[in-house]
Amino acid sequence: MTARNHQNTAEFEQEARLAMAAKLFEMKRLSSGQAAALAGIERAIFLLRLHEYGIPMIDLSPDELRSDVAHA
Repeated sequence: MTARNHQNTAEFEQEARLAMAAKLFEMKRLSSGQAAALAGIERAIFLLRLHEYGIPMIDLSPDELRSDVAHA
């Protein structure tokens, strides 16, 4: 296995971990911190990359949003 193939494998594995973490976050199975740890990246970076998978960073219902605004 050449260095280039090894790098591609590592990049694929990182992408797969991020995709899995994003999906589990979307399903509310993991918190953003847990998902970031699974993906091996910082939480802020994880949250900023969610758009790549079509997943909103914040997914609140209208009632939850109203409650958050009222208590801000």
